[in-house]
Amino acid sequence: MDFRGASADAFAAVSTELSSVAGGGAEAARVADDLFTVSRLMRAERQLRRIATDVSVPTAAKQGLVREIFASKVADGSMKVLETAVARRWTAPRDLADALERLSEIAVVTSAEDASRLSDEVFAVAEIVRSNPDLRDALADPSRNPDDKVRLVDGLLEGKVSAATITLVKQAVLGSYRTIAVALQAYRVVAAEVHGRSVATVRVAQPLGEDDRSRLTAALSAQYDRPVHLDVLVDPSVIGGLRVEIGHDVVDGTVAGRLDEARRQLAG
Repeated sequence: MDFRGASADAFAAVSTELSSVAGGGAEAARVADDLFTVSRLMRAERQLRRIATDVSVPTAAKQGLVREIFASKVADGSMKVLETAVARRWTAPRDLADALERLSEIAVVTSAEDASRLSDEVFAVAEIVRSNPDLRDALADPSRNPDDKVRLVDGLLEGKVSAATITLVKQAVLGSYRTIAVALQAYRVVAAEVHGRSVATVRVAQPLGEDDRSRLTAALSAQYDRPVHLDVLVDPSVIGGLRVEIGHDVVDGTVAGRLDEARRQLAG
């Protein structure tokens, strides 16, 4: 979710409000649930979305509308975020719903007790979904009841990962992202950014030892001048070496990559 123009300024303002009301733990988790629910309603109710973003409607009237609809249903902190959101100017009406969904993701991350654990778990779930086509299809099936999908997530993950991870996976299933894989990748980035880090995906033929992991983390952190969280993917097809993806940067030091390059040079 990239916001531009007025929506970028609006998102920054509402993010500041979120920081002031969602300190962490259960409070942030409640705000996350509230904002995600409201974002889904905004998408479903075109008239509500239109009025909430209409610059010709006085701010007080828009805030009064959201209070009337949501005040008895959401936490006080969530209400403050919503009032700030409808007071701002948005480039497109859909940006408001997108912003509330992104803010809910940030609140989930804020609620987690262990940010590194959350990142690792989201990455692990993404790999489970990627490697299990039947599960991926079941979670993505548009004809399947949303409550059924939520029960499937609970049955798969309850007792095995943190509550924050389960919440994010449910949002991946029910939210607006094109695919579950895209959603989970976005959550990894959000989790890193909330804590001032970058996330690097490392592909290797064999698991990295702790010493190798520590050295690579230190080297990447020094190169990018900020802490880096590693997600390590064991992929025998790389044969040897490693491939690092961090943001838009890709460093391919794998044997498979060098062989591909040699083939291209020979073919040319």
